[in-house]
Amino acid sequence: MLFRHHVAAVFAVTLGCATTPSQPVWDEPEPAPTNDEPELKAAPDRDVHTYARADQVRSTHIGLAWKVDFAKRELSGHATHALQRDDTTAPLRLDARGIEVERVEISASDPGAQPRLAELGGEAAWQQAKWGWGKSDSVLGRELVVTLPKDANLVRVHYRTTPETTGLQWLEASQTAGEQPFLYSQSQAIHARSFIPCQDSPGVRITYDATIEIDRPLVAAMAGRRVDAAGAPVDPGALPKDGRHRFDMREPIPAYLLAVAVGDLKFQSLGYRTGVWAEPATLERAANEFGDVEAMMRTAETLYGPYRWERYDLLVLPPAFPFGGMENPRLTFVTPTILAGDRSLTSLVAHELAHSWSGNLVTNATWGDMWLNEGFTVYIERRIVEALYGEDRAAMEAVLGLQDLQAELERVGPADERLQVDLLGRDPDEAMTDVAYEKGALLLRQLERTYGREVFDPFLRDWFDQHAFTSVQTSVFESFLREQLLESRQPRLGAAVVDATAWIHRPGVPEGASLPESDAFTKVDAQVEAFAAGKVKAKALPIASWTPYQSLHFLRQLPANLTPERMANLDAVYAFTKSNNYEILAQWLETAIGRNYRASDERLETFLVDVGRRKFLVPLYEALVAAGRTEDAKRIYAGARSGYHAITRDTLDELLGRPE
Repeated sequence: MLFRHHVAAVFAVTLGCATTPSQPVWDEPEPAPTNDEPELKAAPDRDVHTYARADQVRSTHIGLAWKVDFAKRELSGHATHALQRDDTTAPLRLDARGIEVERVEISASDPGAQPRLAELGGEAAWQQAKWGWGKSDSVLGRELVVTLPKDANLVRVHYRTTPETTGLQWLEASQTAGEQPFLYSQSQAIHARSFIPCQDSPGVRITYDATIEIDRPLVAAMAGRRVDAAGAPVDPGALPKDGRHRFDMREPIPAYLLAVAVGDLKFQSLGYRTGVWAEPATLERAANEFGDVEAMMRTAETLYGPYRWERYDLLVLPPAFPFGGMENPRLTFVTPTILAGDRSLTSLVAHELAHSWSGNLVTNATWGDMWLNEGFTVYIERRIVEALYGEDRAAMEAVLGLQDLQAELERVGPADERLQVDLLGRDPDEAMTDVAYEKGALLLRQLERTYGREVFDPFLRDWFDQHAFTSVQTSVFESFLREQLLESRQPRLGAAVVDATAWIHRPGVPEGASLPESDAFTKVDAQVEAFAAGKVKAKALPIASWTPYQSLHFLRQLPANLTPERMANLDAVYAFTKSNNYEILAQWLETAIGRNYRASDERLETFLVDVGRRKFLVPLYEALVAAGRTEDAKRIYAGARSGYHAITRDTLDELLGRPE
């Protein structure tokens, strides 16, 4: 939403530089005013991962003005917050981590006549603000407290990023598919605060506008609409003539969905509302791989209502990206490791698209409620896959997901086997386990099986419609579930009532759960058994006729005592070490490590250096350690670490120790 007021004095403003204050109010930042704010507690109505008190003062719109400096590896400029003040005596509290604040300004001007706060200059009467640092924490960062006069409704923070900024990764040209450097952001879970001073909570939704200047002829892309200087939308691939890349997001989103990328990027349309951005060397492959995106969108809309973000574009990042994908609205970020050439790995795209309903449209209010985001999304992803590619493929992917969940339940403690988890005192990145994803999806599957799709599909659509553009807690869904389904609908004949409390608040998967099965995998299991017993030789296996999911299941089921010689036979016939399917390759390399098959070591080391996806890296390094090859793991990690994202480095530093 936008705020309204007339303009005051007019004078020039340049990007990253404020107007001269009419009267300095505060010369130097001092410690924040003492206050009697209670310590954060694990309460159902409080996000323990933010210093913000949005119930007192809420940021509703942010104007971002940035200059991108690749030489310094620095993003500098300002963030202008438009405020909703429910308590006019309270200060503005922002989250900040890894940024250097230069100064803070306030204004009583209403920016309603100025659609772009990023470039709002002398029209607003800026004054220096009283500000200071409040609480500090190694995970949460620092609390930025700004004292607000009674009539102040704009706060502008001038700042720059530092090497401690975890939400940005700067890549050298050698780490990309081309000859230019690259910058991209990763905001989830609480990394937005490391490059934007903001109320970094999924429970706080904001609109935004942004203006970006780059120190070289590269292209900026953001999770938002590309607009001109007047704020009017332009075609996605239309680049600015004045060198300023401008964007806006008019639908309210939480800070973790703010995203930016800068590099040698080209755009190709996939449909009237879809397209793909990628480096030139990658663009054609990406466009071919994502040819089903429009069909995915139509399928999701048929099930869960209209797509409400206008466009759905994808951006293929360099291999250093730590995740498979990130569901930034209007511009999903994806890893190039899904470009298999046969669209066999594009269920990841279906997953990120599904977030347009579960996660982006209806968001978890705290990170302890993340299953409302990811569990729903996995369920919707598989419904899309089933509709487009058939029940067999959806069933195989669901069984692979169940295997991941079973492995996760063996690794985590009982407290983290619940869907709603207590993360007080913990980094919310720790909540990103397969429990939220797969157990959450199993609960929805159980409800679907109990009541039938003819009942459950409208129920889920009503959930999205009635809570659109809001952030919700688990208790809200429990009430909705009880009122709209459990107490108002009868289970199908012979089906037991679903115990939602057991699913959400107790460890493990409840007995009697409807677990996925796959006839295709049953056939694979028979081949694994025969091969392990020596009844079938490698060349007699029907692997060449299998889907990639069957091959993946086969590799997961190979016995731990398989000899290196028999691994060599498999590799000689089916060339697993040379596979271009990264899911199969990563599983093969992990299998090879555990069975002392050293012929794949060269590909293993290349893989660990070139790929930054945590899903692959962590199991491979863990496998090396488990196999007694810790020194190999440390040697490879020492050479590869600088190319990994901070999120990946943190995980592997804990496993292997930080290299000297």
